[in-house]
Amino acid sequence: MSTEPHDLDLFPEGLRGKRILLCTESLGPVNGVSRTTKMLVDQLRSNGALVSVVAPYNHTKVNTFNPIRSSRNADPLFHEEVRLTGYPLPFNPELSVAYPVRLSELYRRTFGAPPDLIYLASPASLGFQVMLQLRQHSKEFQVPVICNFQTDLAGYCSLLFPWPLGDIANRVFGYVQGYLFRHTSVKTVFYPSTFVKSYLTQVANVPSDKMEVLRRGVDTEGFNPAKRSEELREQWAPNGEPILFTCSRLAGEKGFGFLAEAAIELDKRGMEFKLVVVGGNRNPIVEREVKEMFGPLEEKGKVIFAGFKVGEDLMTHYASADIFLHCSITETFGLVVLEAMASGVPVIARDEGGPSDIIEHGKTGFLVRPNDLSGFVEKVLKLGRDTVLRKEFSAAARSFACEATWERISNKAAWQMFDTIEQFEKNQVASTSTTRIPFMGWLLLSAPVQQFLLWKVTKAKLAFALSIIISFWAVVGSYLVFADVGHLVKTHVPRAYALTKSISRK
Repeated sequence: MSTEPHDLDLFPEGLRGKRILLCTESLGPVNGVSRTTKMLVDQLRSNGALVSVVAPYNHTKVNTFNPIRSSRNADPLFHEEVRLTGYPLPFNPELSVAYPVRLSELYRRTFGAPPDLIYLASPASLGFQVMLQLRQHSKEFQVPVICNFQTDLAGYCSLLFPWPLGDIANRVFGYVQGYLFRHTSVKTVFYPSTFVKSYLTQVANVPSDKMEVLRRGVDTEGFNPAKRSEELREQWAPNGEPILFTCSRLAGEKGFGFLAEAAIELDKRGMEFKLVVVGGNRNPIVEREVKEMFGPLEEKGKVIFAGFKVGEDLMTHYASADIFLHCSITETFGLVVLEAMASGVPVIARDEGGPSDIIEHGKTGFLVRPNDLSGFVEKVLKLGRDTVLRKEFSAAARSFACEATWERISNKAAWQMFDTIEQFEKNQVASTSTTRIPFMGWLLLSAPVQQFLLWKVTKAKLAFALSIIISFWAVVGSYLVFADVGHLVKTHVPRAYALTKSISRK
């Protein structure tokens, strides 16, 4: 690949017309990863690249990307979006674990043939299957792969699964990711923060020459202090209290336990505030469990659960806040932090994960040691009471965010794709000899016979890879079903008990 620096204000002309198979675990207005993927896909398509997106179904089931089928010369075999069936995660039904699928089937349903490049956005159930099957092909048929590591799956497992399953899953994910990322078919692994780079280097043992930093951008026209709504602020805090704000899926791994403890402590110290929480969970049990953490504050009217917000409504909510509180320690980047800063809202965050690279401590916000509850509360009190400091942080946060544009970030990814495809094509031209298996050459078999036997060997290796995928899915599926049963019990047993008690009283 080219080592010359590229002009990130320009899109690589050579990428126009290239076929890119983009596999993602989430598609639609689901989370920060899917929003990041959307910006990249829109940039690629608007500049002429042919991008076919493959993802499991989620609750939206809509194409949120800009269509390109207006071209009269479009390949009839090309499909912009392919949805796969899967099993929804019990603790987050918006996401699904993709059922086993053949790589050849993905080729057939997208371009009708192998693409020029495969891009894996935050690879997990789908991305792992693609990489495992791809490495079974002979080298000249291994389509080059670029991965974007955006989700700390190992960290989530440690928090979500009970002991010892969490520790086991953590180790398994580290081994599997390293095994797949180190293969020669994977040319680049994008990482968004130093936190992720340390994980990839120390845990997954990914070679440093494969890793490339790729930050995230933000729509600074959409997320803008100008969208501050005094009417909304009056609705939230009629007495002029400081408005604390957070935006996240309501789930335990997002740090809501820590946030609840901090908010309760702020109340005990006499701070008048309103905490606005934007987000929800399609699993009502998980959502209820999170809300119950804030029970004492809800009774006092100090917490407002605003539910899901999108588009202009979401941007107005951001801009109308005073301080953004980020309590998750599993974020590989933390797009919500950058969105808050673009909205002119200073951030207080736990100093672990992606936000540590975004926030400049003492200038755009504060970073607090991950388990320092008292320190976190002190920073909220300080910023909540000092309006002059808040204004200084607000201006600095906005200035920082304006430097992170989606166009330059997407163009960086596009240049990496172009360089990877160009190098792969050069290697194919240079490789003029027929691929041989050593013992076949020793037997002096003819080239057609060698190719036939090679095809047989490849089929056997693919069958073995699929058996691994199916076995792994059986284990994961068993746990998911068990978790679903547990959620059903939590839902219906209390209702049945209450109904029985009500009848007995009558």
